[in-house]
Amino acid sequence: MIEFENVSFAYERGEAVIDGLSFRVGDGESVGLIGANGAGKSTIMKLMLGLVTPQSGRILVDDLIVDRKNLAAVRKKLGFVLQNSDNQMFMPTVYEDMMFAPLNYMLSRDEAEKRVDAVLAQLGLEKLKYRYNHRISGGEKRMAAIATVLAMEPEAILMDEPTSALDPYNRRVVINTIKGLSQTRIITSHDLDMIMDTCSRVILLSGGKIAAQGDASAILSDRELLEANHMELPLRLQR
Repeated sequence: MIEFENVSFAYERGEAVIDGLSFRVGDGESVGLIGANGAGKSTIMKLMLGLVTPQSGRILVDDLIVDRKNLAAVRKKLGFVLQNSDNQMFMPTVYEDMMFAPLNYMLSRDEAEKRVDAVLAQLGLEKLKYRYNHRISGGEKRMAAIATVLAMEPEAILMDEPTSALDPYNRRVVINTIKGLSQTRIITSHDLDMIMDTCSRVILLSGGKIAAQGDASAILSDRELLEANHMELPLRLQR
């Protein structure tokens, strides 16, 4: 569904952040992008969404090349859950945030509200529907941000550090929600325990290249490989 073909990218004539990167994510897969700071994880997300343009190579989403001509169609297929929910929830209430994209996709108000209610029921968040965004907790806001993306009915969901700054209870709620999603998922995180819980495959990045990729449990239990790329074993495996 999503494919990078020999993609390279650098910011303003600097050193390449992404260097000849090639990989494929199939329909329905859940893939973790891991690596130390500066490995290129967030840049890969921006490239998928067409927020930045590669200097070479190409990116495809459902056989659509990610370029200016196809940008609207590509972004309709991809939902993006930002690391900071405050940057994503920009309307006064959860309801208004969730209605925004469906209405802009030209659904009627009745159709949009049915979609919103279905997503809230799916996630068990009915109580948040008319809550003000500035009056809900960080965990509730993270869940509301996921709900907002699901209301778009994307084919794939990109998540940037979805469990960062959450307490243990809300972290577990978010993990269980991610595990229950049927869409293709691409998740960047330093929380390797969460990646182990939610992803079947991992792509380990280092210096804008793929250092390793494959079965999540195999890579995340390889102490030598992780330490060679400035990472540590998941906490559960350090005991």
